[in-house]
Amino acid sequence: MKEIKSIIAKKLSENIEQLSWREIMGNLEYPPEPDMGDLALPCFKLSKVLRKSPVAIADSLVDLLNIDLVERCESKSGYLNIFLKREYMVNNILKNIVDLKEEFGKSDENAGKTVCIDYSAPNIAKPFHIGHLRSTVIGHAIRRLHEFRGYKCIGINHLGDWGTQFGKLIVAYKNWSSKELIEEKGTEELVRIYVKFHAEAENNPSLNDEARKWFSKLEKKDEEAVELWKWFKDISLLDIEKTYKMLDISFDSYAGESFYNDKMEPVIEELKQKNLLQSSDGAMIVNLEEYNMPPCLILKSDGSSLYATRDIAAAMYRKKTYDFAKCIYVTATAQDLHFKQLFKVVELMGYEWAKDLIHVGFGMVSMGGAKLATREGNIIYLDDLFKEASKRVLDIINEKNPDMEDKEQKAIDIGVGAIVFSDLSNNRIKDIDFSWEDALNFDGSTGPYVQYTYARACSVLRKSEIADDEINMNGIEPGHMTNDEEFSLLKTLSLFNEKIDQALKDLEPSAIARYLIDVCMVFNKFYNSHTILNAQENKKFRILLTSAVKYVLGNGLQIIGLKKTERV
Repeated sequence: MKEIKSIIAKKLSENIEQLSWREIMGNLEYPPEPDMGDLALPCFKLSKVLRKSPVAIADSLVDLLNIDLVERCESKSGYLNIFLKREYMVNNILKNIVDLKEEFGKSDENAGKTVCIDYSAPNIAKPFHIGHLRSTVIGHAIRRLHEFRGYKCIGINHLGDWGTQFGKLIVAYKNWSSKELIEEKGTEELVRIYVKFHAEAENNPSLNDEARKWFSKLEKKDEEAVELWKWFKDISLLDIEKTYKMLDISFDSYAGESFYNDKMEPVIEELKQKNLLQSSDGAMIVNLEEYNMPPCLILKSDGSSLYATRDIAAAMYRKKTYDFAKCIYVTATAQDLHFKQLFKVVELMGYEWAKDLIHVGFGMVSMGGAKLATREGNIIYLDDLFKEASKRVLDIINEKNPDMEDKEQKAIDIGVGAIVFSDLSNNRIKDIDFSWEDALNFDGSTGPYVQYTYARACSVLRKSEIADDEINMNGIEPGHMTNDEEFSLLKTLSLFNEKIDQALKDLEPSAIARYLIDVCMVFNKFYNSHTILNAQENKKFRILLTSAVKYVLGNGLQIIGLKKTERV
């Protein structure tokens, strides 16, 4: 549909000299009802520019779109309503989808450009919980969106593998655990002793002093401290990788906080040389008062570095290593100020690529209104959530289709997909109050609904007994489109490219998730209203339309990270 809007806008611009075709195109919209046209140009915004009433403007344009793709136009209440030729939609839109198949929606327009995407970033020695899911699935969807548009993407998992929590873990391990227990229970045991440390430290503050001493030993590369830190990290990564495998997500780099331990000193020195560092109560800061921000803390009064120091070093390393066109950070909106400070400091250092640093924020996850906190034991393990979702899906399969092949794996695919879709269908900025009931609700506008509809389309195509390479436009006539449901479905499918553009522009995966629901609803209405395989004159056309649905849904599922389930 984007191409159609462009053609119409260019034609209209020949008669509206005051506006460019791009401006006109930006004003074209989709009417809420079919009798209002397939496209509409509201003329209210043009009234001031053209010094005419909206009605007069619409009247003056009604006879100007004498082009192949337009059936007719009408002027109504200040709108130019545009009705498209159905044969054009069939011969162009439908043909494009079935010809391109899995490539529909993709482009190489950004070939040669690299995007670094920093997402997920769980803390080592802590469980992968529901709060980590947002960064992981939003980041992965943003990665897939960029790949669809031809970018080379570098997925970076900036692991939280450094900090005082490791001193606490070492103390906790020595007091309340053993090698055997950690080897047996993995992250579960590390979390248990971490929570216990904080409970015990309430009554025994000396434990905090002991933890700081052990972290100091780690910073000074004490052999025992380093060995324990590496062990905790290895144990944690084993569990984390299990979760990533279930989500079918992988990364190109696991360079976490510890990776930049030896890369911060040059950053500090450069800040000094450029006269950006100031002393404040013994600490070193970059003063950002001029930019209406608090100071960016670079070194504490004891000389230790902070997140900002590491993140500046990381940004510089990534630019040098990958020469990115964009570097995207997918973290909670609570970190918005941190990234504004970070980007401003990089800019003040004289690096023009600071403009290419982008923070993609998202809302927080709470439970019963309470913030999730590992140290308080207030967490929902993602693994537990996935298991429960998969169990519920398996129960449904056993009830409705007990003889299904590979049903256990399909239950996992659909169960995990339900959780992922539930997150991605929300606007990313929205805060989420987690409930088991909502997360595991498979009715309505859900991931299982999309996956089931995809499977329905695949089932129709299998039963047609037409080979995939034989599903083409040969013998298809525009007259084979005989009803409004078919046309409505084709129009909905034509929006896929625009939805990708929108999602990429706004870095908002929910635009794709909600679009897939729209496609499913329109297809299921068509499916329930008209026979496909038993159609007389237009059987092949309807099979072709079903094939187009399959490819659009499949490509959309790929973007948001859900499995394409061909049999359910």
